[in-house]
Amino acid sequence: MAEEKALVIIPTYNELNNLRRIVPLVLGQDPRIEVLVIDDNSPDGTGSAADEIAAENPRVRVIHREAKLGLGTAYMAGFRWALERDYEYVFEMDADFSHDPKHLPDFLTAAQDADLVLGSRYLRGRVTVVNWPMPRLLLSYCANLYARIVTGHRLYDATGGFKCFHRRVLEAIDLDAVHSNGYGFQIEMSFRAHRKGFRIVEIPIVFVDRTDGVSKMSGVIVREAIWLVWRLRFMALLRRL
Repeated sequence: MAEEKALVIIPTYNELNNLRRIVPLVLGQDPRIEVLVIDDNSPDGTGSAADEIAAENPRVRVIHREAKLGLGTAYMAGFRWALERDYEYVFEMDADFSHDPKHLPDFLTAAQDADLVLGSRYLRGRVTVVNWPMPRLLLSYCANLYARIVTGHRLYDATGGFKCFHRRVLEAIDLDAVHSNGYGFQIEMSFRAHRKGFRIVEIPIVFVDRTDGVSKMSGVIVREAIWLVWRLRFMALLRRL
């Protein structure tokens, strides 16, 4: 286990203040962890800051993209980058401290007996979300309930973005067939792993709303997720997943 490397993928758009603080905390959780920052040409200079951090630490790499292309496509780029290299564990993680780096060792421990580990904000009905306004919390909670009912999976938090994949999961999923973003992307990746028969485990996390920067949530993301779950359901019925 000691030689198995882990890659934490952190997509960024205008996360200058957060990035400088979060990368050292992520690296400090385990010597096997490395970081891949994927910056979408942030106007605030996040990409340049990422380059400076990478120049000082060989455990940090950076991918620069020409425009704001969406969370899902950023993770897809990171997955492909990881699969071209010798990483056994591949994480999704936000840069805004809503995902606490201190949970990373818990993911690695749980991954010893699972193929995909999800950080859950609603595990078995217990809500562990801090500082969200009630409408946002209800939207997220109901979105997960809706996805669970429509798709038939048993995940409490399929829309969460704090995850750890074994590389075998990413190798088994047809990444070229994944086109969703936002909530939809998180639901689709977990559902595809479920359909492939992989063991998925949820662990509790404390999710804290960002205190710096602006949320990327939008109506487009919500509408995409509403229709996506039905598409996944029908694709599963047609055995196309």
